[in-house]
Amino acid sequence: MRYAQGGGLTEERREFREGLRLTAAGRFARGDTSPVIAKDLRVSVRSVQRWRHAWASGGPLALRSVGSASSPRLSGARFAQLEGELAKGPPAHGRPDQRWTPARVKTLTGRRFHKSCTVQGVRKLLVRHGYSCQVPARRAVGRDDPAIYGWVKETWPHVEASRRRPGPGSSSKTSQASR
Repeated sequence: MRYAQGGGLTEERREFREGLRLTAAGRFARGDTSPVIAKDLRVSVRSVQRWRHAWASGGPLALRSVGSASSPRLSGARFAQLEGELAKGPPAHGRPDQRWTPARVKTLTGRRFHKSCTVQGVRKLLVRHGYSCQVPARRAVGRDDPAIYGWVKETWPHVEASRRRPGPGSSSKTSQASR
């Protein structure tokens, strides 16, 4: 699986996975089979087999985490600066409304830090740092929930039923065969 920002795992998650591998190493030494270990650790049998192969060639040290494959696009200090810019709001950056979309954050990141990212990479970066999709907090002022509920319960079934019933002039082959 690819991650947008250099490995994509937090340090805690990397340590958790390393702990699983080291637990498996202890089970290898006891002689447990791969399917049993996989079931107990809730991982795939193929992963346990890969770990067993690495353990056989290099011991428990071969199962240690080596860190992320590459450095993240934005360091912790730069992400803190990005958070400051996001806190100023979109109007401070020339946007007419109060929405931060991944595409807008991508543009801001490119202008502020001269870093090129994909929209999906920016979205994953934001999710990794605790941001989530914005959901409208309010509904339309003129919305009438009881009227909507009544229409759905009373009117819609009649509309739906009339759409399903073949009538005169229908081109349905099943309605012509039954005549």
